[in-house]
Amino acid sequence: MANFNQGAQVEHSKFGLGTVLASSDERITIKFDDHGEKKFVTGMVIASLKKSDRQPPAEKRASRARKPKAAVAAPAQS
Repeated sequence: MANFNQGAQVEHSKFGLGTVLASSDERITIKFDDHGEKKFVTGMVIASLKKSDRQPPAEKRASRARKPKAAVAAPAQS
């Protein structure tokens, strides 16, 4: 069985390029560039994976959440 350590760059036949986040004999978690994070049973997905020689993608900086603007109270009507 191929060894895919944390940080390994892989290519999946359906989901494309990704980075291994965690792996064990039972489970593997991969963050795909275009499909997000996916968890697989290791033995079932190994045949669909191949190692990639690409450089890991640069982590995007988390955008700072904006505070919602305070609602402006409408003047009271008589």
